[in-house]
Amino acid sequence: MTQSAELIKEAAGPTAAGPVKSAARALDLLDEIAANGPGTQLQLSTRLHIPKSSLHALLRTMTDRGWLQTDPTGSVYQLGIHSLVVSSAYLDGDPVLARAQSVLDEVAAATEETVHLGRLDGADVIYTAKRESMHPLRMHSAVGRRLPAFATSLGRALLAELPEDQRRDMVPEHITAITPNTTTDKDAVLHIIETAQHQGYATESEESCMGVRCFGVALPFSHQAVDALSVAVPISRLDNGREDLIIETLLSVKARLAAVHGNSLVR
Repeated sequence: MTQSAELIKEAAGPTAAGPVKSAARALDLLDEIAANGPGTQLQLSTRLHIPKSSLHALLRTMTDRGWLQTDPTGSVYQLGIHSLVVSSAYLDGDPVLARAQSVLDEVAAATEETVHLGRLDGADVIYTAKRESMHPLRMHSAVGRRLPAFATSLGRALLAELPEDQRRDMVPEHITAITPNTTTDKDAVLHIIETAQHQGYATESEESCMGVRCFGVALPFSHQAVDALSVAVPISRLDNGREDLIIETLLSVKARLAAVHGNSLVR
């Protein structure tokens, strides 16, 4: 199909077979740069398997609209300011995030460590809010970061809320390690998640970030929990008494929210 014929086909709109191709490509482009970083037109064409001729007009349009921007050389494309505007609007309008702010502050004050809020998205968990540690040594994590759910305390706490068959579907057969300590055996991961179900909280130690141990609990803001809270602690600052304090704090918050929000779920 020639480029002109392809453009005419896209202009005709969606069909029963699927979505508008140009819209899907625009979204794929944003996802690719968000996940794997900026790139030149040639690099993005190769990464997305899109012909350079088709990608050129898309890049120009998205740059003109502020979704993308280029570096000083004009050759490397990265996310633009409009991506931030839309992301901020999402964060401001989400009912769970509004309710969770005081909980984040409470847990951060009680533990003095880094606190994350995360949401399950497919088989991944995405950080949606963060409170920094009060200590000089801090985690280099950011709101919007995406990690496999099975390798994080946030994700494991949420997977523990699912029926066993759904959990199995959410853990890949072949696991790519994030760090040298990532558990890569599927059955071992499923056993860890089952343990989290019985305990009411999940843990991981240096599986997503070296030198850091994390503790997480699912939050009862919806009929099927999709949001979770975690505390991340450098192992160098962790002893048994501090670990007990963190776990008790998280379980206490989880129980209180279940009692308060049980009859007023936002979803």
